[in-house]
Amino acid sequence: MQKTKWVYTFLAVAVLAISTTAPLVKLADATAPVIACYRMLFATCLVAFLVLFGRDSLLKIDGKRLAYCAVAGFLLGLHFITWFSSLDYTSVASSVTLATMQPLFAFIIGYFLYHERLNRGAALGAMVSVLGGIIIGWGDYRVSGVALWGNLLALSAAFLATVYFFVGQHALKSVSLNVYTFYCYGFAAIAIALYCLVTGNALSAVNRDDLLIFFLLALLPTLLGHSVLNYCTRFISVSLVSMAMLCEPVGASVLAWLLLGTLPTVTQLVGGALTVLGVLYFLRKRSN
Repeated sequence: MQKTKWVYTFLAVAVLAISTTAPLVKLADATAPVIACYRMLFATCLVAFLVLFGRDSLLKIDGKRLAYCAVAGFLLGLHFITWFSSLDYTSVASSVTLATMQPLFAFIIGYFLYHERLNRGAALGAMVSVLGGIIIGWGDYRVSGVALWGNLLALSAAFLATVYFFVGQHALKSVSLNVYTFYCYGFAAIAIALYCLVTGNALSAVNRDDLLIFFLLALLPTLLGHSVLNYCTRFISVSLVSMAMLCEPVGASVLAWLLLGTLPTVTQLVGGALTVLGVLYFLRKRSN
């Protein structure tokens, strides 16, 4: 029980770290695939440093677990490509809101794979959080084909992220976190680099300011965000992790206001409050 409480603390830190993603991406001048590629490349290097000075060995992994890492990395790469691309067509609030609708997919997958059930209280908390997330982006939706495309990309990113966590949960049963993230982030970087090559996104077209942003993306939302979330799946379900991530639009909207000067609207404030309350209620009822 004590360990579970610590996991919830790690979960809160991870969600806060991931909230920096969208505002940082908005600050970069590079294209979405290039940003995603450098983020994964820098993250792989940072994890390699941890492995080098830790007790882990990159050779202590069998073919099956390596395959899980490869699939997870491929899914993570697609997640970043679709999500970062959505920010070119819609706002931070709308994009992050739809990209964090993972509980909708996690509950469905968890139901069919693991026969997970929710009590009425937890289900009510989940619905309130989803409603809050929808309200955050609702006032910012623009009725146009461009905005619709951005919203569809963000929703696709949510599905890819959910499957990524389920695959990673299997790999982490017998692989250390550092080894898993090294291979996962490495495969993601390779997949995105190939995508950049095919689509003509030049990886050399970056400036010094962008390099700093890439490093911050690798350090904050990746190592302190994704890596910690993967660690949490060792002790709690993917559905629970996905629920907590519904708080991301709140943090992202606040950071967008501070970094980009985008003031939160009334709908974003109301939706943010509902999201946080829904998550807290879900966590309380889920643990009963």
